[in-house]
Amino acid sequence: MSDLADKVIRCCRDIAGMTEEPGRTTRTFLSPPMRDVHSYLRAWMQDLGMKVRIDAAGNIRGIHGDPGQPRIMIGSHLDTVPDAGAFDGILGVAIGIALVEMKPKTAVEVIGFSEEEGVRFRKPFIGSRALIGDTDWGDPAIDEAIRAYGLNPGELPAARFEPQNTAYLEFHIEQGPVLETLGLPLGVVDAIAGQSRYILTFEGRANHAGTTPMALRRDALVAAAHWITEVERYASAHQGLVATVGSLCVSPNAGNVIPGEVRASLDIRHASDAIRRHAATHLLSRASAPHEQLLDQNAVEMDAAMSHALAAAVASAGYPVHRMTSGAGHDAMVIAPHIPSAMLFLRSPGGISHHPDELALPEDVDAALETGIKCLTS
Repeated sequence: MSDLADKVIRCCRDIAGMTEEPGRTTRTFLSPPMRDVHSYLRAWMQDLGMKVRIDAAGNIRGIHGDPGQPRIMIGSHLDTVPDAGAFDGILGVAIGIALVEMKPKTAVEVIGFSEEEGVRFRKPFIGSRALIGDTDWGDPAIDEAIRAYGLNPGELPAARFEPQNTAYLEFHIEQGPVLETLGLPLGVVDAIAGQSRYILTFEGRANHAGTTPMALRRDALVAAAHWITEVERYASAHQGLVATVGSLCVSPNAGNVIPGEVRASLDIRHASDAIRRHAATHLLSRASAPHEQLLDQNAVEMDAAMSHALAAAVASAGYPVHRMTSGAGHDAMVIAPHIPSAMLFLRSPGGISHHPDELALPEDVDAALETGIKCLTS
C-alpha cells in the first residue's frame, strides 16, 4: 500500500467518526457533524494550496490550478445512510484530493456534495442538483436547513458549475459483488440504472388485538405484507429488475393493537426505463393504496469518449478493463446530462455497502490513484 492510499483510507476512517449517533456512522444533510467534515477536508485541501469554499448548498469545493483554466471536477457525497460504512461517498472525495497531491498538470475542482442519500428530507441529490442549477426542492424545510447551517439560500445560483468545468469524474465503491466475483480491482461504469421511489399508505382500522375476531379485522399491516410478497415475486421474475420495500412505518405501532395504517417505501431500479416504469405501474396497481412519488430518475449513460479514456487509463495502469452498469444511484447520474461524465468503481469486499462492514482495499485505492492520474494527464 502506498502512503497516499493509506492517507485516503485514513481520511475515510476519520470522517466515519464524525456522526450524529455515537457508536455508529450517521451523517445527514447539513447536520452538525458536517461542520467537522468540512473542517477536516478544508485543512487537507488548503495544505495543497487549493482555493476552498462552501457553496450555498453546503458543498465543499476546492480548486487546484488557475481558476480560469478549463478543469475537471472530481467529486462524490459526504452524507451517509443511517448506520453506514466508512467509504460510500467520501472515498471518491478523498481520492480526488489525493490526486491533487500527485500534482496533476490539469486544473481540478474537487467537490464534496452535501447530500446524495435522501435521508433527511427524502429528497436525494440536493448537493449535485445545486451544481446543475436545479434548486426547486419543493420543500421549504431544505432552505431552512441551509439557513440554520449559516448559509444563504439566496446564493444558490452561485453553486452552479462554471463554464470552466468541462468534465466530471467520480470514484466510488461498487456497492455490489460483481468486481469481487471477477477478481478485479476496478470497473468502468458505462451507465447508471434508472430509479423510481414511492411511499404508499395502506389504510385499515386500528382496534383491540384481543377482542376483534379475525374475520372482522381490517389490518393494514397484513395488506402491506401481501403486497410486499408480490413485490418480491414480480422482481424475481424479471431479469435485471430489483425492487425493495426497505421502510415500514406502522401506526399505532403497539403489540396489542391491530395496525390501522402502514406507510411503506418502494424502490424500483432497472437499466431500461420502460421495464422499470412498467414494473412500477404493476406494483402500484396491486397495492390498491394511495401513493406519493419521491423520485423518477431516468437511466443515464456516461459520456462515451470519457469512458473510453478512463478504460484506456485503467489498461495503461496495468489493470484489466471491465465495463459495467451501476444499479446504485450516484451524483454522476444527475451531472451527466449537463457535463461529460465518467465513473470508476472500486471493488467492494463481500459486496457489502450501506453497512458498517463496508470496506475498500488499499491495493484497489492504489489502482484507482494510478488510473486517475493517468486519466488527468492523458
